[in-house]
Amino acid sequence: MDENKHIGQSVGIVTPQVAKFTEPFTFKCGAVIADYELVYETYGMLNSDHSNAVLVCHALNASHHVAGTYADDPGNVGWWDNLIGPGKPVDTNRFFVIGVNNLGGCHGSTGPKSINSGTGKPWGSQFPVVTVEDWVKSQTRLADRLGIPQFAAVMGGSLGAMQSLQWTISYPERLRHALVIACAPNLSAQNIAFNEIARQAIITDPDFHGGDYYERGVTPKRGLRVARMVGHVTYLSDDEMANKFGRQLKHGKLNYSFDTDFQIESYLRYQADKFAEYFDANTYLRITKVLDYFDPAFEHGGDLTRALAPAKAAFLVVSFTTDWRFSPERSREIVSALLDNRGDVTYAEIDAPHGHDAFLLDDERYHRLVAAYFDRIGVEVGA
Repeated sequence: MDENKHIGQSVGIVTPQVAKFTEPFTFKCGAVIADYELVYETYGMLNSDHSNAVLVCHALNASHHVAGTYADDPGNVGWWDNLIGPGKPVDTNRFFVIGVNNLGGCHGSTGPKSINSGTGKPWGSQFPVVTVEDWVKSQTRLADRLGIPQFAAVMGGSLGAMQSLQWTISYPERLRHALVIACAPNLSAQNIAFNEIARQAIITDPDFHGGDYYERGVTPKRGLRVARMVGHVTYLSDDEMANKFGRQLKHGKLNYSFDTDFQIESYLRYQADKFAEYFDANTYLRITKVLDYFDPAFEHGGDLTRALAPAKAAFLVVSFTTDWRFSPERSREIVSALLDNRGDVTYAEIDAPHGHDAFLLDDERYHRLVAAYFDRIGVEVGA
């Protein structure tokens, strides 16, 4: 493969779109909402037989803004812009790519801070607890709205990869390929514990008010800041933090106080402050529960092979050696179950130093792998 083939360009200026649904939506928990909206973006052109569509599923704090920039906010670059665009591994000259903000989100789709049409007030604590299955179900409705009976591929990293995996179980006829990147078939006890610490930081914030803080004009920023710090530490490897920060002192000396002495402390506070300004605490609670609840084998007596038996898609499964949150061993559980079902599986374990965040970063081997896999898909759809 030509090493320069997939350097690519940006998709440029993009504009979010809104799909309004007036039919009721029933969540897995049994709750029902009468109407809702999904915000999404598209890149590239849908071909004549609608066979070149690719759905990108977002992870915890991401959104529909997958690639490109906004005319009024040129610094707001899509979270997977390094992977998606003209001439990039997911080439928008060949594929029609869709990014959607999931239900319960805080980037425009209906969620806790949205107005409940039945009450005229924000949903707040009354917004249902959501699951991966709910998200996938809502994504099929958007696909129907866009006239896409079957995706060429559904892809995502981390929580996005869980959605990709669920697609192959819930709607096996509606996708031909699944890219499952930096994933696990369920969360470990340690991961659930991290999520619970984050939730407790939010719930015990005096400004949380049981989740109904909107009407009081406050936000539980202190709790959200701590939650973000806990999460952010788990996304990086120890080596990556050592390389970036080590034990560097912010002011070249110890302050003998509880202010920031070390650069890593300053970095975490910066990330936390930035996050607390734009992310909704109720959404954070729900998305961490989505992670906790994902376990397709649960309803099959813990048998992942049986859970994945409906899958008909071909798979690209990718893990990263220093990802201790979703370790390669967890990806190999998925691969093993797929092989037990005689599935079409390509597996790659990338030696990368960045930890869980590696799926978002520039790594030539990783990007060339994704590019090669999409070349295969492109041949199938004539793109």
